[in-house]
Amino acid sequence: MPHPPHRLSVAPMMDWTDRHCRVFHRTLSRHALLYTEMVTSAAVVHGDRSRLLDYDAAEHPVALQLGGSDPRELAEATRIAADWGYDEVNLNCGCPSDRVQSGCFGAVLMQRPGLVADCVAAMIAASPVEVTVKCRIGVDDQAPDAALPAFLETVAAAGVRRFTIHARKAWLQGLSPKENREIPPLDYPLVLAMKRAFPAIDISINGGIADLDTAATLLAQGMDGVMIGRAAYHDPAAILIDADRRFWNASPGPTPVEAVEAMRPHIARHLAAGGRLHQITRHMLGLFHGRPGARLWRRVLSERATLPGAGLETLDAALAEVTRAAA
Repeated sequence: MPHPPHRLSVAPMMDWTDRHCRVFHRTLSRHALLYTEMVTSAAVVHGDRSRLLDYDAAEHPVALQLGGSDPRELAEATRIAADWGYDEVNLNCGCPSDRVQSGCFGAVLMQRPGLVADCVAAMIAASPVEVTVKCRIGVDDQAPDAALPAFLETVAAAGVRRFTIHARKAWLQGLSPKENREIPPLDYPLVLAMKRAFPAIDISINGGIADLDTAATLLAQGMDGVMIGRAAYHDPAAILIDADRRFWNASPGPTPVEAVEAMRPHIARHLAAGGRLHQITRHMLGLFHGRPGARLWRRVLSERATLPGAGLETLDAALAEVTRAAA
């Protein structure tokens, strides 16, 4: 049986994994599962759905991450997402920002597994698309070795069969969202223990994974999938170009230069529709990370792509610096 897309996935990241970022990442890996930024269920139900939900068909497999805690509203948002063609709907139970706390969703839901169970049961009933959950190992003063298995057991009983666990506790008071991604210690052994304790549940691990070797080790230790966030964004070539070969026994992705060429039609369409170059190239700044010309590539795009009227000639100028440096 072929390995599923979530064997390696790119984490949902606010302000980063928008539709242009996902198209770019898809040029590097044909198989990795891609996630949207978190969108609130209220926005999906009441807002501009085309702006919030539209994506390029090339992005599949692609999952929508929802934030919310109202079962009826989440069910409606999930139905809409299924109609929009998403391959998965993921409920965010891990984001620690003030905004999600005030709205009673995100990591605060770790304290209310019964409510999460009600939410996912309603979501599952509303749509044929798979409903998954992304969570932390615990929040605040919870003891993760007690809170996490209780959370998984309760939510799995409501029908969820796939979880992604960020292997850090979230501190809702005293740490910023950025600090919550870095300061609480990682506990990979606890997440690995959850897979042994719940063998029927599909569990992916997230948090601090910076290279494919670490991902491969975690898979070999029993994880069903690995989710990578910041490393995939800042050094996409290192994470995604060889992922298909290593994790799906498929041919590797393009070279970084080939990836730039592959992005040209998408950029041209975006510019023709009135978009700005930097809205796409900001996601491509790390493409040549650690390679000759990387600094000049970043400089040209950072300085010129934001200028009015910047077009493909700016991309060509940045690529010429890379070619010159590599000669």
